[in-house]
Amino acid sequence: MTSRVYVLAQFKPKAGKEAELFEVLKALEPDSYREEGCVQYMLTRQIDHPSASRNDYPIVFNEIWDDADSWAAHGRRKQIQHFFTSQVEAETGLVEDAIVTAYSDEGYDYDKPIFV
Repeated sequence: MTSRVYVLAQFKPKAGKEAELFEVLKALEPDSYREEGCVQYMLTRQIDHPSASRNDYPIVFNEIWDDADSWAAHGRRKQIQHFFTSQVEAETGLVEDAIVTAYSDEGYDYDKPIFV
């Protein structure tokens, strides 16, 4: 197990703004990859597929960070804060809603002894 943090940042664009929002988010990738602790920072968009259902959040960043401190530092970057202020919080922004969730690959009671 690792101390890595796995993040899904999901975005629901305002009506008719999906392609524009995708390009704005895509511009965040290069600098984020240069951050210390960034393992993966990949923007993806939802596609139609018979094995998958659709939801209202068609644009998703799939992120992997070495640890929680690296991810927290990412969130303090001016570029990231500006995006959330101008596109998520502002009424004139491109985002109707956003969901950011963080995950660990650590199991429950990972170091707990196993008795047979």
